[in-house]
Amino acid sequence: MSAVRPLTTLRTVAAIAALPLLLSACGYGSESKDETKDAKSNVAATGKKLSADKVRIGYFPNLTHATALVGIQEGLIKKELGGTDIAPQIFNAGPSEIEALNGGSLDIGFIGPSPSINAYVKSKGKNLRIISGSASGGVKLVVNPAKIKTLDDVKGKKIATPQKGNTQDVAFLNWVAEKGWKVDSESGKGDVSVVRTDNKVTPDAYKSGSVDGAWVPEPTASKLVAEGAKVLLDETSLWPDKKFVITNIIVSQKFLTEHPDVVEAVLRGTVKTNEWINANPEKAKASANAALKAETGKALAPKVIDPAWPSIAVTDDPLAATLKTQSEWAVKAELIKQPDLAGIYDLTLLNKVLTAAGKPTVSDAGLGVK
Repeated sequence: MSAVRPLTTLRTVAAIAALPLLLSACGYGSESKDETKDAKSNVAATGKKLSADKVRIGYFPNLTHATALVGIQEGLIKKELGGTDIAPQIFNAGPSEIEALNGGSLDIGFIGPSPSINAYVKSKGKNLRIISGSASGGVKLVVNPAKIKTLDDVKGKKIATPQKGNTQDVAFLNWVAEKGWKVDSESGKGDVSVVRTDNKVTPDAYKSGSVDGAWVPEPTASKLVAEGAKVLLDETSLWPDKKFVITNIIVSQKFLTEHPDVVEAVLRGTVKTNEWINANPEKAKASANAALKAETGKALAPKVIDPAWPSIAVTDDPLAATLKTQSEWAVKAELIKQPDLAGIYDLTLLNKVLTAAGKPTVSDAGLGVK
């Protein structure tokens, strides 16, 4: 298994079908109103063109998509593609990215585990494959220290999660259940009030007192801390080896079949990008923030990006066993039915790239293509 290492020490920056649930940004449920923004296609292609004129790569302007941000910003992915262009596409939510992949306007995407599972099962295993990992960690329970001083104090409070059934929502519901508390997963009502709130407005909800805390990914967690909140729990501490998937790389099965050379080249680029991020922490951090500014019009402030940094780790390993666990939590919370995830992974090309680079191969946890 390839190593997943913290951002500071390693110099890193960075539900399911047959259900009446819609795709979500990182989730098994909930719709999204965010829209796709197409970026300009890369120009100045050099070298031999591969089997496709261009590859359309989708990602979010988030730190958890650091591999894409840095790999494209620094030209590390483009270098592996030679004369084949990159056409970056920016998304703000999983549903729009999956829709683009299904509609044939996107070839490869960086995305969270829940929409990957949802889309795969909804299509009966015909629309995508997970071909690599990208990031681990970066999720925290942050709270108002005046109202919540211990984990037991969370009972009876209002805690925000990004969306019903999304990756963080499922993790929080599972944590609540393990504490022995009862919460209705559909309404969010119970011993704890789960308030489904878009990450963009969660800091304002916290400032207004509408919520007492939040179980959220970075950089939202650090934005709350900048408003006076306190980190009460890092989700990383709950996982074996302190690793869990937050971002994977997916590909259209059609594109994978027709252009395996292009997919392999992209994976060479992402593997080299992760290696570069680990070896050049400050440069990678600046590169990611520059990319965020270019895509959103605003860079993250030091008081946000600096504390967010150590909790995210880039990784080639998709951490398949943790995706399987996340789906089991959603089943336990009665948000989804038991999914069939057989074949969701195809790590053949990734392991080929890793072997060529002298790196350890990674596992699909028994969920790979047969």
